[in-house]
Amino acid sequence: METGSRLKKKSVLQKISAFAMSRDLTAFIIPGVDIARANNLDIEASGLQIVASPRHASVLVIIGSLSAKLADSAAIIYAQMVRPRAILSLGEAQLPAFLSANVTAEISQDGLVSAVQDLRQWFSNNAFSEEVTDFEAGVLSTRIEYVCPMHPEVVQDEPGSCPKCGMFLVKREVQANSNAVNSAAQHDSHAPMAATAHSHKAHQSVDIASGKYTCPMHPEVVQDEPGSCPKCGMHLVPMDEAANAEATHDCCKSEDEASAEKHEHKHSGHDHKSHDHKSHEHHHESTEASGKYTCPMHPEIAQDGPGSCPKCGMHLVPMDEAANAEATHDCCKSEDEDPTEKHEHKHAGHDHKSHDHAKMNHGDMDHSKMDHGDDDFMSMVDVTKDLPRGDDDLPMEWIDAPFGPFFPGLPSGLVLALTLAGDAVVKTEINTITSDIILLEQPTTDFEGFVDNLARLNPLAPVSYRLLACLALENAADADVSKQVMKARIGALERERIASHLNWLAEFGQQTGFGWLQNHAANLQLKIQQADFAGILLLASEVTKLVNRVQKTPLLKARTKNIGPTPKDVPTTGPVARANGSNHDARNFDPAWLELGFSPISSTGNDAFSRLNLRLDEILQSMELIKMAEAIAMPELVKLPKPAAVELIGQSSVETARGMARLHVTLQNSSITKASLQTPSKLHEPLIAPMIDKLELGDALTTVQSLDISPWEMRF
Repeated sequence: METGSRLKKKSVLQKISAFAMSRDLTAFIIPGVDIARANNLDIEASGLQIVASPRHASVLVIIGSLSAKLADSAAIIYAQMVRPRAILSLGEAQLPAFLSANVTAEISQDGLVSAVQDLRQWFSNNAFSEEVTDFEAGVLSTRIEYVCPMHPEVVQDEPGSCPKCGMFLVKREVQANSNAVNSAAQHDSHAPMAATAHSHKAHQSVDIASGKYTCPMHPEVVQDEPGSCPKCGMHLVPMDEAANAEATHDCCKSEDEASAEKHEHKHSGHDHKSHDHKSHEHHHESTEASGKYTCPMHPEIAQDGPGSCPKCGMHLVPMDEAANAEATHDCCKSEDEDPTEKHEHKHAGHDHKSHDHAKMNHGDMDHSKMDHGDDDFMSMVDVTKDLPRGDDDLPMEWIDAPFGPFFPGLPSGLVLALTLAGDAVVKTEINTITSDIILLEQPTTDFEGFVDNLARLNPLAPVSYRLLACLALENAADADVSKQVMKARIGALERERIASHLNWLAEFGQQTGFGWLQNHAANLQLKIQQADFAGILLLASEVTKLVNRVQKTPLLKARTKNIGPTPKDVPTTGPVARANGSNHDARNFDPAWLELGFSPISSTGNDAFSRLNLRLDEILQSMELIKMAEAIAMPELVKLPKPAAVELIGQSSVETARGMARLHVTLQNSSITKASLQTPSKLHEPLIAPMIDKLELGDALTTVQSLDISPWEMRF
């Protein structure tokens, strides 16, 4: 008799459960909720509940086309979702085979609402389906590699010891398709140690190329790869290096040399040749054969053979040797001990207290200048010497902490790889998983297609980039644009500025924990984006109330004041520049804006709080500019005169919500032959690392969010 959740015929309880699942659909959005709002999609109004964790989602909502990296990220998200689960694809984009959509619809609110009804039906029918297919994607394949906790650049495919410090390598999982070079580069994250790591890598590459490795103290130990000697724990060196006595002079004298060397100094006619160091060799052999080994720093560690301590990496010593401090004198003295200590043993009534070994030479080797490190002992100085250090010079382990590409409160698609020393940021790497867009693959006569393509560049600012393309082509062809058309374009651009700042406020509210701000700003953004000129006038009071409430919230000031000042003498644009006292604004040079009485708003705070207030003030200013423009219309390319056969250059600048964007185009024989673009987010991207260096994690994330960087603009 069949039992369980895969019965051919659903029971009454299963039908009830399936119906309940279909009524309570939770969604994870890719690329992100900000992209959904930019497409005028009200996810929660459609019946889906947005969640921040894939494990709480039953529906993966994919909006528009996906880059290869976005598709890989979507696969990882989908693999974390608990069954039953479904994929809803909005748009005409072709998804990878491993992301087959269960329901598809157009990108519109009506399409979304209809798709949700189809999803409910799908869950009712398939929540207890017999057929359960495995989900496989290349990005989910993993392999095992081993890395040193103290030297992250040391990575190998098999377990072993670090050739630099002797510590046991730690196992970790990485993507199967990542190569060793990238893996090593990714984990070489200690910025202050960059020069040291570089020299180690260069030295290691020479070692690997030289061939065999041997122990300076036990030449019979030979292996093909670097590592530690199984007898004494010393680092193996290349055989050609071991053959050069001068090169190996940084270690204690080898055991074979020590066993042959005898004291030949005499005192008052007393011959000390009888003081043969072979006795030390016999003592070492006896202790090695005596049994257990332990760690000098962690006596609870005990094992049957020599090796390294799993807690601190120190070389283990025989237990009877560790228990008897005098027995440890069979090797050179530890560098922590006083090298001026004197022998106090007596021979035939002769007092050797005056016999100072700090001044005693054996051949040409001065003991006062030798490294007297115990073969079986690694001091804490050695253990921690390569660890990165904080401002207080205390060694600490650094932690790699990735944020993004779907981290709440940060722009969708932005990837921050932060290295933390405690809770402070010490290294930052920035990336984006959005796809690259080529402005002009080949000369084209399709001017309208070029305008549409540029408008798709940044889904968070389609009006700005559409206007940018129109102006560049019109300037190149010296086309005539009426004042009425320009005013309608101003209305559309300023409406987008308001919506963009509200989108930023919603993300800011989510990151700072102000749920009311997140919800209110998001809802108002959707209303603004869809409003015509008359609708904007009706929303003016609601916009003003939100701005006033935010400005009167004292905790926002406490969380943003003096956080994230921009570096001096570094170029900035948009609200970031104007919050630092600049009047930098492309609208300053456009007669159409000046005719409406435009004057840029600026402040001198130069911190996250100043950027917050400046955006609030710009929201109110944009509302007034729309009123004076008295029209809103999406920018469309006017009819261009036939370009001459000569090469024509067109340039344009548009003040987007994030700053000034610039476009250069070249026209020849009615074709666009060249195009280049500068975006504000690309300009601000290099600011992130210096601005958050040494900041606590919370302040660092607030700083990044205050820059309002669009990952879609970082691809140029």
